[in-house]
Amino acid sequence: MRKRAEDCTVSTMDETQIFEALLELAGGAGIKVRLGGGGNLGEDLPPVASGACRVRGELWVVLAASDSVPIQIATLAGALREHAAEFVESRHVAPAVRAFLNPQGE
Repeated sequence: MRKRAEDCTVSTMDETQIFEALLELAGGAGIKVRLGGGGNLGEDLPPVASGACRVRGELWVVLAASDSVPIQIATLAGALREHAAEFVESRHVAPAVRAFLNPQGE
């Protein structure tokens, strides 16, 4: 979808497209991404939440099914920023996606 803003054309992406672009970047960077379960692990434990961790030297991002798409996007973007910044910088990334990777305009 395109919309006109003053005399320049601006592409817009919805959350699903941004999420898919981040998944593609993560895969290219060698980050393993898995959709995990949601809910609670038990009465004494906190609910499952999305996050990144290292497993046998590989970076994994586990996305909790109970988390909203914006939270999953933020988790993926954070992992890419922290662990694959050089890879991301060497790729062409749509401005809408880049906004999540550089939230303060860095």
